Amino acid sequence: MQQEYTLTIFTEDKTGILSRIVTIISRRHFDIKSITVSPSSMHGIYRFTVMMVLEEEQVRKLTEQIDKQVDVLKAFYYDNSQIIHQEIALYKVPTEAFYNGDNVEKLIRRHNARILTIEKEYIVIEKTGHQNETEALLNDLKEFGIYEFVRSGRVAIVKPMERLKNYLRTVGLESK
Repeated sequence: MQQEYTLTIFTEDKTGILSRIVTIISRRHFDIKSITVSPSSMHGIYRFTVMMVLEEEQVRKLTEQIDKQVDVLKAFYYDNSQIIHQEIALYKVPTEAFYNGDNVEKLIRRHNARILTIEKEYIVIEKTGHQNETEALLNDLKEFGIYEFVRSGRVAIVKPMERLKNYLRTVGLESK
């Protein structure tokens, strides 16, 4: 049965690694729902967070294939019960939406969003949460008009203690 999985891939900072990881995934005709890349908690090591909807056997094999890449230190996969995740969304709405009563203000409060900037022509609103939460605010704001909408990819922290450090200890690459 297909479900959401989050891959965390730890790599060295090498040119072309993103392209190689995406190629491995696309060759199998798998769809990437979101991808983010950032430095990890360890100096010189980068963390790729990839969200996909697959069957467990597919994600297991994919993770093994990615793990074989030269500049990949280690790759792991998790289901949603094993991670804490969020996304951030930005909405640019017309300033006029705020002129007619406090409906938009109440909407922003109900969704636990916040206003980042107020300009003459537009207001930028920020919402952090799961994809369904950012989508819900988008749908509610549509009646007032949306100039722009953008949502980040998933960022996630795994509930088990950081497996990369444990792995590096076992192969002798990090001291305790």
